[in-house]
Amino acid sequence: MKKNVVTISGINKSFDGDIALKDFTLSVRDGEFLTLLGPSGCGKTTLLRIVGGFETCDSGEIHIDGQSATGVPPENRAVNTVFQSYALFPHMTVFDNIAFGLRIAGKTNSEISKAVLDALKLVRLENTRHKMPAELSGGQQQRVAIARAIVNKPRVLLLDEPLSALDYRLRKQMQKELKELQQTLGITFILVTHDQEEAFTMSDRVVVMDHGQIVQVDSPRAIYEEPANLYIASFVGEINVLDGIITGRGESHYVADVENVSVIVKSKRDFAIGDPVHVLLRPEDFRIEVMHDLEESSTLAKKFAKALLKGTVESTYYKGATYDVDIILNDGKRILVTEFFDEDSESLYFNQGDRVAVGWFEGWEVVLPHEG
Repeated sequence: MKKNVVTISGINKSFDGDIALKDFTLSVRDGEFLTLLGPSGCGKTTLLRIVGGFETCDSGEIHIDGQSATGVPPENRAVNTVFQSYALFPHMTVFDNIAFGLRIAGKTNSEISKAVLDALKLVRLENTRHKMPAELSGGQQQRVAIARAIVNKPRVLLLDEPLSALDYRLRKQMQKELKELQQTLGITFILVTHDQEEAFTMSDRVVVMDHGQIVQVDSPRAIYEEPANLYIASFVGEINVLDGIITGRGESHYVADVENVSVIVKSKRDFAIGDPVHVLLRPEDFRIEVMHDLEESSTLAKKFAKALLKGTVESTYYKGATYDVDIILNDGKRILVTEFFDEDSESLYFNQGDRVAVGWFEGWEVVLPHEG
């Protein structure tokens, strides 16, 4: 088990009476890629600034490598920050931008030269060292900012939405490069983002935040497949929320009336008969069949004979390898189903107006207490 490199204990922070962080406690492991994920205003950037020393907390403690960070200025912490704005010195070359912190630290010219060239190699910019920031693309400027942050080998690298200014394709490329860089360096990365796909792509663990508090901390897969509540389920990707009532209980399952259909559901939570629940399913978890196919004893009919929701296709949206199907169930509930596109077919299998049945494999659902 790796030791904790950053320990955050009971942090509270307010701005003019508005709570930014409330009793925030978190341990960050040595060498992990941790992401703070949440909407604007949830407190994630405030927390990053407190760890970096750019902001003070009203109460609580932060320890870095076992040492209290209280009163320690940013330049004396074993932490560096990559800002959203890059913050490069426009009058300095790439080499001098990266070397700036090393010169302040009193390193020799030979030490500086080697460290800068090593950092440039890591971010694949060896041939830009004599250029000015204005001569570089946005992606190159971001790489320079990262090289400047890692050149003195900090224990922790803080990244405040560093890719938000890049276009989609470059952003995807930089996500992979950042993850590879973190694995190569072996240092702790703490990333702030509101983009759940970005968080899931790079992170070992994700901290989902809301109103200055932690809602769930887990692996990307666990957060996607086992969300702790409706807020997380809705925030991280598309989700279908079906309403149900627990009507029975077996040894390893519950029976629930879901959208007026009796289905078997599984959950680690404890429910009583009569409890109202939400049954959550991702669009890709559903399996659908046109009604006339069901009459021909299809595979779906056999698997889901007791758990079929009936409805009508309202619209379809072609998305390349997949297409989305909007379905209105018989009780008026709208759901979204994602299907893989058959490239050998000249048209989509499901069309507007089709009467369909929808089912899913037992255990693919997430069952949560009804939140009203």
